Parts: sequence; structure tokens; C-alpha cells
Amino acid sequence: MHLERLATILEIVGQQGETTVADICANSDLPKPSAYRLVQDLVAAGLLEPVSKGHFVVGTRLKRIVRHDQSDRVLQQLIAPKLRSAAEKYGAAFFLSRLRGRAVEIIHVETPDNGVSYLHPGLGKRPLHACSCSKAVAAFSPELLLVQELEGRLKAYTEYTLTRVADLHAELTTIRKRGYAECVEELERGMCSVAAPVGQSDLGRTLSIGATGSLRVFTRPFRARMGRQLAGLGNDLSADLGWNQPDTDNQSNNKSSTKTG
Repeated sequence: MHLERLATILEIVGQQGETTVADICANSDLPKPSAYRLVQDLVAAGLLEPVSKGHFVVGTRLKRIVRHDQSDRVLQQLIAPKLRSAAEKYGAAFFLSRLRGRAVEIIHVETPDNGVSYLHPGLGKRPLHACSCSKAVAAFSPELLLVQELEGRLKAYTEYTLTRVADLHAELTTIRKRGYAECVEELERGMCSVAAPVGQSDLGRTLSIGATGSLRVFTRPFRARMGRQLAGLGNDLSADLGWNQPDTDNQSNNKSSTKTG
């Protein structure tokens, strides 16, 4: 029954585009207190979003869920060729990461096939505070790093790992300004990485592409050049794949709501 009520609300909002609790009650058998409580639950889960006082639309999270081009397999098919070309060009391992739940996970790695040595980052989850792929996503998803959930929980992997919340938030601010993240011996001594989100669309900001290598190769100037190139590549991929459109739609909805409100 509870799931059916949630599904009914989502269906009503999806059909109307934008609605209120009163509209939901008028199109269902839900009493107003129950409808209001369920709407707030859906907002908290990211399945609905408020666009003005008392008005709601389908949320970003639900849009990401129902997109047909977001499975690991499809993302790898679309993005891997670009990473493969970069790996051959720079002689380093390049990776694709994505937000899964409340963690960032490396889901694909491309390595050079030209005889040069390289460091492989491995697959799997990465800590949000100590890896470039995670920080590139967390910088644009502040809800992942709530202060009350972080105090005393930032594990030190090396002496360079950021363990103070204030320092981490300052770095995330820098990442947002320059468009890419770095990890310099924070997860493992002698190992560096650089990563950037795949553009600034709703979906793109939950993905990051990056490169990893030794501190000897990934010097400060090299990381700066690589970061800018990854940010540019991420924006190009987002545009090529048509992932910028959801943001445009959301902006139109918000403008429309502001005018009618």
C-alpha cells in the first residue's frame, strides 16, 4: 500500500509536469496529511523537487534512474574510446567513475598499449575525501559531504590525506572554481591522479573521468595541464551525448514556475 501511494504520487506529478499537494489529493484518494508527508519523503529521496512554494516536479534522481543511457555497459561503450585514445597519447591509465548510492566507484580503466610502464588505479569504490575521482563528483554534489556525517570519520591513508572537514570543504571549493580535482599521494604514497566531471549536466556531474600515474610523472605543471584537458574532454563528451538538455529543461521549468508563482 505504501509503495502504491508513492507510485501514484509520482505518476500524477509526471503526468502534470508540475503539481501541488492539493492537486495530488484531487487526483487520488489520499488525505492531505498523508499526501503531504509522502511528498516530503519523495523530496528527501530526490525523487521530487520543489520549484516554488508548494509546487513540485519530478526530481533529478528519478530522471537519472529512468534514462536509458546510464547503465555501466552503455557508459563504457560511449566513453571508453576517448579514454583509450588519451591513454595511448599520454602513456598513463585513464579511468571512468560514477556515483553509486553515496560512494564513487571506478567502473572502467583504459591502459596504454605502447610498451610504456603505468600505474593501474584498480576498480571499485574510492573514499570521498581522498581520491580525485570522488572529489570531482563530491565538489558538485554537496549533499554527499554533510558536516555532521564527516566529523571524526575522515580516514588518513597517508600523511597527506585531508582529515579536517574545513580543509576538505576548502579544497572542494577550489575544485569547483578550476573544474578538476587532484589527489597527490593522499591515498597511496608516490601515486597521483587528476579527474574532472563529465560536464555540468545532472548526469555528467555524477560521473568523472581521470588519469593516474606516479608523482615523478604527474608533476604540478603536468597535473594542471591534464586537469584542464580532462575538464574540456568532459564537457565535450557531455555535449556529444546530449546530456546538457536536462539542465535546460529544469531551467525552463524554474523560470515558468517563477512567472506563474
